[in-house]
Amino acid sequence: MPSELMIPPVIYLIAGAFLLPLIPKSIRSVAFLLFPLIALAVIWSFPDGYLIKTPFLGYELILCEVTRLTRIFGTIFSLIAVIGGVYSYHVKETAHQSAALLYAGGALGVTFSGDYFTLFIFWELMAVASTYLIWSRRNASAEKAGMRYLLVHLFGGSMLLAGILLHVSQSGSTLITALVPEASISSWLILAGVALNTAIPPLHAWLADAYPKATVTGAVFLSAFTTKSAVLVLIKIFAGWEILIFLGVMMALYGVVYAVLANDIREILAYHIISQVGYMVAGVGIGTEMALNGTTAHAFSHILYKALLFMGAGVVLHTTGKSKLTELGGLAKAQPAVLWLYMIGAFSISGFPLFNGFISKSMVVSAAGEAHFDTAMLLLLLASVGTFLHTGLKLPYFTWWSEPNSEINPSKPPVNMIAGMAIAAFFCTLFGVYPALLYNYLPFAVDYQPYTLYHLIETVQILTFTFIAFWLLRGKLAGESLIALDTDWFYRRPARLVRKLFVDSVNYLFDYTESLSKKFVKVVVMYSRNPVLIFKGTEKDSDYDPDKYRPSTQLLTIVIVFSFILFAIISLLF
Repeated sequence: MPSELMIPPVIYLIAGAFLLPLIPKSIRSVAFLLFPLIALAVIWSFPDGYLIKTPFLGYELILCEVTRLTRIFGTIFSLIAVIGGVYSYHVKETAHQSAALLYAGGALGVTFSGDYFTLFIFWELMAVASTYLIWSRRNASAEKAGMRYLLVHLFGGSMLLAGILLHVSQSGSTLITALVPEASISSWLILAGVALNTAIPPLHAWLADAYPKATVTGAVFLSAFTTKSAVLVLIKIFAGWEILIFLGVMMALYGVVYAVLANDIREILAYHIISQVGYMVAGVGIGTEMALNGTTAHAFSHILYKALLFMGAGVVLHTTGKSKLTELGGLAKAQPAVLWLYMIGAFSISGFPLFNGFISKSMVVSAAGEAHFDTAMLLLLLASVGTFLHTGLKLPYFTWWSEPNSEINPSKPPVNMIAGMAIAAFFCTLFGVYPALLYNYLPFAVDYQPYTLYHLIETVQILTFTFIAFWLLRGKLAGESLIALDTDWFYRRPARLVRKLFVDSVNYLFDYTESLSKKFVKVVVMYSRNPVLIFKGTEKDSDYDPDKYRPSTQLLTIVIVFSFILFAIISLLF
């Protein structure tokens, strides 16, 4: 079929975001589900190698480039949008629903973009749409976290744009192609912009800061799109950059360590996003076919089980109004279904056999060993210990199994929230039991068997010893009620000074200018009524000079100030 007659999948989600407000509220949640389902069907209607392109200002824009890599990412992005729609079915706020569709659309746009300009447009769309999912919670902490989130992503977008412009000026092409590690400053700027969305330390604190502050349903979407779409871009452009191995291993360990300090259940999960994405970044750095397959498979699996984990944490917050481990406990009797659905996500992220994390994470670790990055392989295995310790043991124990909090009387969650969790749990189990359902669609032919005796024994040993360590130390792992500041300290600490310089001082200047303007108008009116006053002193008549100023001096001051401002404006224009 000619490309002119085909519509990129992203258009269906963006159109849906704008059509939702026109749809009756009674069927709006159903309509929400239809748009990602249509996009999913369209993705699978395109053959591999299909392009939708158009000329623009002398360049060629590729609005949709279908490959095995983009198809698998487009599939999971569309699928998780559907699952998130089921989970948030009870939400009737139109703006929240539209923002979620725009966010998912931005992720699809980034996925299928074949040129840098298209990539950048959808990259920024994601930043703006996702910010609303934080602000929509409508409290002071969400407002502040959302503003920090937006500013950080605009900064990252600026670095990305600068790198793109330099790259286009040097190469003369806007097409997205793999870059070599010895490339110019433009490549490093692009990498920095992408690294921020990937949450590579020290450009990561926005994630753990903002995700716990988002709405209950908004956090599910946040967990799926931003970091994983950035991983896709890394695969496309930076595969084989060995610096990413070091950064990925650091991420895997860094997120686990900070989860020790976290008390908020969604903050624990947020730090584990950083840790799990570290495996993907390391896989990109290794750059072999097996490593890139592992990265793709782990991104696919991670989106499912991390969304499931955030759904479970969201149900707890929705029904109790609390999200800190030190305030929770004893919810197992009241929420057995939520607990066991959450545990499927916990088993998945921890790499239990028969769950999807087992068949994807192990591929990345094995690729590191096969490529003789032995230190990286051992450190990634060490990070697996921390994952099970905190997400699989610490969080569920202190939330559902520990001593009950008599002040908590959880309400009954909407049925659709449990349904959303059940769908995600089903897919986590399905791909774990039948890995070929995922392996057959990875970018390269797969020659890997996860269910080997060695791998099973290794996994059982890690999980068993981790459980023993947790049980012995569980009294010290509950977390503290204090906030553990991360690298966001560097932009939180000078916040007051920055506000004084760039907000308060500007406001003062405008207020002072406004005051002068009023005085200028007042004096002009006064002199127009009686020009003779210019040559006299202070007029006693209150109608002319109620402030008892000397008119001639006041007029001279105002004229000088406004002349200076006018000169400055003319200088800027010409």
